[in-house]
Amino acid sequence: MEIKLDGIIIIAGNYGSGKTEISINLAIHRKRSGIEVRIADLDLVNPYFRTREARHLLSKNGIDLVIPPEQYLQADLPILSPVVAGMIQHPAELTLIDAGGDDAGVTVLASLGDAFRGRKVRMLQVVNPYRPFTETIEGCLEMKERIEKASKIRVSGFIGNPNLIDETTVDHIYEGNNFLRKLAAQSGLPIEFIAIAVDLLQEIDSGRFECPLLPIARQLVPPWLKAVAFE
Repeated sequence: MEIKLDGIIIIAGNYGSGKTEISINLAIHRKRSGIEVRIADLDLVNPYFRTREARHLLSKNGIDLVIPPEQYLQADLPILSPVVAGMIQHPAELTLIDAGGDDAGVTVLASLGDAFRGRKVRMLQVVNPYRPFTETIEGCLEMKERIEKASKIRVSGFIGNPNLIDETTVDHIYEGNNFLRKLAAQSGLPIEFIAIAVDLLQEIDSGRFECPLLPIARQLVPPWLKAVAFE
């Protein structure tokens, strides 16, 4: 199964869910499938591990990244809104918006209401069932409601990202997939895809999944580690 997302897609989720890593990998994956991709870093809350940290990699892959001017790269200021509004009004085949974490991080989306009006916009919630606050179905649904209320946009699907970083095993992936299937059934929303680290992907039985799988080449790593190279 292939990931065929296009249009304007907002990637949201709680802090530590992995939404930025997914945004970067999804952008490159879809670009390599032959479509035009633009991505906006709209995380104005978390000063670490933001999409802008991978700006050179994205540029190398022909992906246009909307970020603040160089002198403001580390600033937590709402200075992206006018640029992102123009990006929304003139979208690429796939326009990704990497939103901030939790309800606080997506608040800036509400200020883009005029730009979104009349356009088809989908917001996908990244869920890692091994993270605090989303380890239960109830917690995931509560997070969904908080994100929707703050952004004034409805979540239309889930992205599964079951992992414990370097401690992740194949069984963690399978258990996480079962969790996501229960969440989808209770919420009535689809699972768009499951994210799996490239080093585990070859061990996975893809027949156990009812949705596409996104290989994750980890880019946002501490200074003492190297990012995973894209093949």
